Amino acid sequence: MRSYLDFEKPVAELEAKVEELRALQEEGDAIAIGEEIGRIEAKAAAALEELYGELTPWQKTQVARHPQRPHCVDYIAALIADFTPLAGDRKHGEDAAIVGGFGRFQGESVCIIGHEKGSDTESRLQHNFGMARPEGYRKAARLMGMADRFDIPVIALIDTAGAYPGIGAEERGQAEAIARSTEACLEIGVPNVAVIIGEGGSGGAVAIATANRVIMLEHAIYSVISPEGAASILWRDTARAQDAAAAMKITAEDLLRLGVIDTIVPEPVGGAHREPAAAIATTGEAIAAALAELHALDRATIVRLRREKFTAIGRTLA
Repeated sequence: MRSYLDFEKPVAELEAKVEELRALQEEGDAIAIGEEIGRIEAKAAAALEELYGELTPWQKTQVARHPQRPHCVDYIAALIADFTPLAGDRKHGEDAAIVGGFGRFQGESVCIIGHEKGSDTESRLQHNFGMARPEGYRKAARLMGMADRFDIPVIALIDTAGAYPGIGAEERGQAEAIARSTEACLEIGVPNVAVIIGEGGSGGAVAIATANRVIMLEHAIYSVISPEGAASILWRDTARAQDAAAAMKITAEDLLRLGVIDTIVPEPVGGAHREPAAAIATTGEAIAAALAELHALDRATIVRLRREKFTAIGRTLA
């Protein structure tokens, strides 16, 4: 069953009417009802296109968090053949918030690492809503080291509100683990491509998103803190999250202009959650294009260009 966001209410009402008419179609004048269904469907499609053509940063935040948006495991299932997950950081334990392993992308061996939020209550609890603990980032660093040793490119899928802020995580060195994972991203001599598929929140996202190419879906967000968190700090009022979202420049369009990301992947009208297969396929094409650009480079050049890319961020603002 489709879940609608608050601002999608006009579309929800039209699509609900279509479902009612379809239920009545067999009982009455099927031809007349069919014509009405077509008319309302066209109206709903136009309304949806208009809505998504002018989303505010806060509305994009809601779309990025949509529970039916495709998650890391969906991308892996669709794009990665022969995926073999690997677990544990070899120091403390396993963290299901970060999924990682090796497989084949379009016939090429790759290491894939990503945040997984879960799609229902049970899986969300299992994956801790995509908020990784230190062992998750240490696992990511371990896998990147393996990929570097065997000359295998790395693909990262980012979708997290941020690293887990619990006491246990802090006691086990959350900040140090994030720093080590970021360092691993910068030091590996193989190409790495990061894709912001939903939320890219804080250091929890940067820890695996420090890549040669950073790709971002059209309605994803990427920020140093959530809009609610920023509003609570700046105005001591989380109700002003909409103002914070607008001020923080968290949308793909803003971040491309500022040089934080490299490519925007267009989403189907209505967001990736409406047509997951199409969104995943388009993302796969963007990943393939990014890897193709990097394959001709030697290891030293890959490392140098990656470092230059991130040290240049913020030096000039358009």
